[in-house]
Amino acid sequence: MISSSPQKASTKSPDHDFSYFKSAVSSLTNPAAVQSKNQSSSSGMKSLVPDFDADGRVWRREWSEEILRIAKKPENVKWIKSVRRRIHENPELAFEEVETSRLIRRELDELDISYSFPLAKTGIRAMVGTGNPPFVAIRADMDALPIEEAVEWEHKSKNAGKMHACGHDAHVAMLIGAAKILKAREEHLKGTVILLFQPAEEAGNGAKRMIREGALEDVEAIFAMHVSHLLPTAVIGSRSGPLLAGCGFFKAVITAEQSRALNLHHSVDTVLAASAAVISLQGIVSREANPLDSQVISVTFFNSGDDVDVLPNIVEFGGTFRAFSNTTFHHLLKRIQEVIIAQASVYGCSATVDFFKNTDSIYPPMVNDDRMYEHVKRAAVDLVGPTNFQVVKPLMGAEDFSFYSEVIPASFFFIGIKNETIGSVHSAHSPHFMIDENALPAGAATHAAIAERYLHDRSVSISMLHQDKTFVT
Repeated sequence: MISSSPQKASTKSPDHDFSYFKSAVSSLTNPAAVQSKNQSSSSGMKSLVPDFDADGRVWRREWSEEILRIAKKPENVKWIKSVRRRIHENPELAFEEVETSRLIRRELDELDISYSFPLAKTGIRAMVGTGNPPFVAIRADMDALPIEEAVEWEHKSKNAGKMHACGHDAHVAMLIGAAKILKAREEHLKGTVILLFQPAEEAGNGAKRMIREGALEDVEAIFAMHVSHLLPTAVIGSRSGPLLAGCGFFKAVITAEQSRALNLHHSVDTVLAASAAVISLQGIVSREANPLDSQVISVTFFNSGDDVDVLPNIVEFGGTFRAFSNTTFHHLLKRIQEVIIAQASVYGCSATVDFFKNTDSIYPPMVNDDRMYEHVKRAAVDLVGPTNFQVVKPLMGAEDFSFYSEVIPASFFFIGIKNETIGSVHSAHSPHFMIDENALPAGAATHAAIAERYLHDRSVSISMLHQDKTFVT
């Protein structure tokens, strides 16, 4: 996940159909998936996940307890920690997750779980259940970051300059752990759980390639989890609506003829033009944005060379912009380009702005489907108790899981790893990042409970619909 600090934001988003993102995913999936997504905001979606009724007809509490019991078996706890540590020792960057993928496939073979490989070069699509509809997916990302690990422990990264500094090693371990639980309870599954092990989340848009290669075939809903240093160990957190921001990057190039700094009245000052553009960009958010709709434009680099006597003919600067709705995101993109070009023109310069659209560096906002969020909350509360579920604030971080949410109903949630006693307090993408491994069994159980309960509740909904039709007939 592209990290950030917590921000406040509106819980409403006026539009999540910005054309760039629709075009990015429109050719990646089948009509059935698109239909499922379209139904998520309609009355037809109401029957997907029925409410828990008083007599326990939909879901029994003891099923949640059994899932948690399996996850907390001492041998399973030891095993899931071992899986995470083996992956942590051998971090691999985006689309290079060869050994990580091989380890996952070995574990799936041991569990007698069938899978398709490869998807998106190193990705895996595994399957547990009946092999028949309904299909629900759980996803974990596999890639590491180009960071030198600063944490000294016996399972420190063995690959120089590479580190699992965003918790993807834990994500994989928890999804494999969920696979083990679901396999043990396969006879209870009222459909099929698809397990997606995805490469290249870190600015590689592995999600788009997974979708393109069939990861969501027949799938009607998808869920994913991310570790969080903002929540205590094993506490689950999420929210309805916008959770993570859409994220884009830009690079501006201001150009003019080179001239001597001492003859300003005969010169075109690219540094002044670029500086004016940088300052003016801040007015987009401070003067044009709804204060209840959080947005960010940050200039993160400025390069005008190092000649102290000559005004440069080229100045480059760039940064990132983020927003919680596609409409707002599109507005920022449009205004960034307009402001930079206009300010350059005022000072007699030319300007170009590159948004890296061809390098898969733009992510849409992660907006949780309301009903999928309620399902996550219900499953988590029954599993770990109401005190271990928190409604979190939106974050300016970005995640390519949002591409799945553009196609089918989806919900993203966090699991806490904060433990000050062991030093698990550092944010993602820090060389000091570490996790409290006691969160792993709870994460595996949460994945499993969400998936099994979705299939169970969905089967009840279908049965009720059939009964209604029979009654009407």
